[in-house]
Amino acid sequence: MAQVIVPYLTVSSVSDAIAFYKNAFDVRENSRMQPDERGRVAHVDLTIHGGTVFLMDEFPEHGGAPAPNAQRPSPVGIVIQLPTPKDVDVVFAQAVKAGAKGTQEPADMFWGARFAALTDPFGHGWMLNSALPQKK
Repeated sequence: MAQVIVPYLTVSSVSDAIAFYKNAFDVRENSRMQPDERGRVAHVDLTIHGGTVFLMDEFPEHGGAPAPNAQRPSPVGIVIQLPTPKDVDVVFAQAVKAGAKGTQEPADMFWGARFAALTDPFGHGWMLNSALPQKK
């Protein structure tokens, strides 16, 4: 089944965010609109670990959502569902090395998953999750 819900993230700098996401999450950039006269980009299509995420700069004059910041963090978290528990550790380390702030180190959780959480430099929260093998 195809992904039917696509997160649309607002950031303070699309170019900086894409550079970070490429280093942190091995993102593939599928398309990017041309910047406006102020250098802002209205739409970028990214693939992150098989899922689609859209990205845009702030456009307050068009009623767009503001980018999160330290005083106003994003109220929404994004989950990357990974194929193996080991991937949670690998992606967490890669994202922290790229500049994300780890908010929960990778750990096996009571709900049967390997899980970790981090915040990117643009104020968006990310959760890394993978099902643990079933105990017999």
